[in-house]
Amino acid sequence: MVIDIRSVEQRQADGELPGAVVIDRNVLEWRLDPASPHCVEGTGYDRRIILVCQEGYSSSLAAATLQSLGLRRAADLVGSFQAWRGLED
Repeated sequence: MVIDIRSVEQRQADGELPGAVVIDRNVLEWRLDPASPHCVEGTGYDRRIILVCQEGYSSSLAAATLQSLGLRRAADLVGSFQAWRGLED
């Protein structure tokens, strides 16, 4: 599951990430924690979750936070959206 945590302004300026689920960073934990009554469909403690931010800083911190909640397979895309976009150019 690929999660785009960039702000709406960043997505509007730089484009969408095809196939990604958009979840704002400020609600990420309760939207992905399977124990939350507000979690998104398809999340689970053993689900592979790849977080993408603009450059890779906030996604690294968010992945560590999700791991502390028991989502042990949470990680982030090295270089995040800008690295992915560089591969597409």
